[in-house]
Amino acid sequence: MIIESIELQNYRNIEKLKLPLGEKNNILYGDNAQGKTNLLEAIFFGSTGKSFRFCKDKELIHFGAEEAHLKMILKKKGISHRIDIHLKKNKSKGVAIDGFPVKKSSDLFGLGNIIIFSPEDLSLIKNGPKERRRFIDLELCQLDKIYLYHLSMYNKVLQQRNKLLKELYFRPKLEETLFAWDEELVKHGKMVISLRRDFVENLRKKVENIHGEISGKREELLLSYEENVSEENFSLQLEKNREAEKKQQTTLSGPHRDDLSFQINGQDIRHFGSQGQQRTAALSLKLAEIDLVRERIQDNPILLLDDVFSELDQKRQNFLLEQLGNLQSLITCTGLEELVKHRFPIDHVFYVENGQVQCQ
Repeated sequence: MIIESIELQNYRNIEKLKLPLGEKNNILYGDNAQGKTNLLEAIFFGSTGKSFRFCKDKELIHFGAEEAHLKMILKKKGISHRIDIHLKKNKSKGVAIDGFPVKKSSDLFGLGNIIIFSPEDLSLIKNGPKERRRFIDLELCQLDKIYLYHLSMYNKVLQQRNKLLKELYFRPKLEETLFAWDEELVKHGKMVISLRRDFVENLRKKVENIHGEISGKREELLLSYEENVSEENFSLQLEKNREAEKKQQTTLSGPHRDDLSFQINGQDIRHFGSQGQQRTAALSLKLAEIDLVRERIQDNPILLLDDVFSELDQKRQNFLLEQLGNLQSLITCTGLEELVKHRFPIDHVFYVENGQVQCQ
């Protein structure tokens, strides 16, 4: 699986661009705030219909422009697919695959498999549970359409249920309608919990093995899924929390409160681990993600590395570079020397300045 080319018009600070990409390693270098991350974001957006920065669509449109266009050619199992996305400031985005419009941008999920790795991911362990749930959701939505459906439905029901809990203060008689929302929340929530558990279990051994290699077998990492509520007692927990939820006006139980646990020698490194332990665990998690996706799709995912080498010591850099293998990668950095010294094969080198990209 590779991105053959990408074309952009009025995307962020990129006014016009047509960029062919090599099948292996593509380097984008230049000073900060020149547009390197914008290019990676565009590729991720073209594959998922979402920004990994989790911003609004209208924020992707170049300042002063009314619309933006993205065209990307993705080659999968020998077949090229064209993805077109049209953004307008005051309208929903238009998405087409191979010239045929699709109703929802989520239909893009699964066509390509993109893994993004940025300095923020190195803080994944010490950040809050929302970031760790986001890690699970971004990958599972690309791998499993069933998960994507149930997560989308769960979030919609959760939003409506929370809205109703707020209205109960003014209209107490509406409480009898809460049970209908409970049933829908539990139905979709059970599937989310089950699929997340399977995903984390498949990831667990890979993470633990990789972490053992990086740490020189000096540390043993244990990854586990911390479900807020089990499938079996979800309904019961909602009933139990009813009065508390009415007071706090929000849903207190469900997979929207799940987390991942990371322990080294019995110590929870989310709260008590050193920065080195947290970063090594985060790197292990991302490397395990690459391995798992490759295994699940029987193909290579596309890897986007956004200025992570400057945040890693040489040993951890080498572990990451070893994963590149046959993957297509797009790697951003401020200077070439930090990559060239490792002497790994490079297809294309692009210099990025003020939204302009030059092939070198």
